[in-house]
Amino acid sequence: MDLTVWAHDLAKSLLAEPLPRRWSHSQGVAAKAGVLTEILGSDAELLWTAAMLHDIGYAPALAVTGFHPLDGARYLRDQTAADERLVRLVANHSCAVLEAEERGLREQLVDEFPLLDRPAVVDALAYCDMTTTPDGEPTTVDARLAEILGRYGIDSVVGRFIRRAEPELCAAVHRVEVRLATVGK
Repeated sequence: MDLTVWAHDLAKSLLAEPLPRRWSHSQGVAAKAGVLTEILGSDAELLWTAAMLHDIGYAPALAVTGFHPLDGARYLRDQTAADERLVRLVANHSCAVLEAEERGLREQLVDEFPLLDRPAVVDALAYCDMTTTPDGEPTTVDARLAEILGRYGIDSVVGRFIRRAEPELCAAVHRVEVRLATVGK
């Protein structure tokens, strides 16, 4: 089976009905990943698949710890034949280790799912996630970070995490934008 079809169908089955807005976001993140093929080459399919699946841990059927990167990665590892690189990308997307720290889950995340040693792909997934609204529309990283803070509150676990992660998330987005700007030059 085609990996992208599998990822699409899996994400849709887990998110479309219980969490339609999260499903829209996942589709938008994957669409954004689709425009990065020129800068990622052979990793483009891995990125697209991770983009489609990055938020499956929000699905009520998968939410065990309440920390979606960990719950989604565990599901992919334990219930599917997903490639380890994909599982590690889902587990660590968008500076997840910092949120894991806020939740007291850092050790579990790091021990089970070490950060993938493909910085360009890690940056690209953060770029796709941080430049896509909850409704799947394109946005800027600044607007996305402000939206997350507004939705969760500045003093919430997610609020504290996003403030800590902001410099690295902005840097990742910038690195991808620089690479995109040099395509074809």
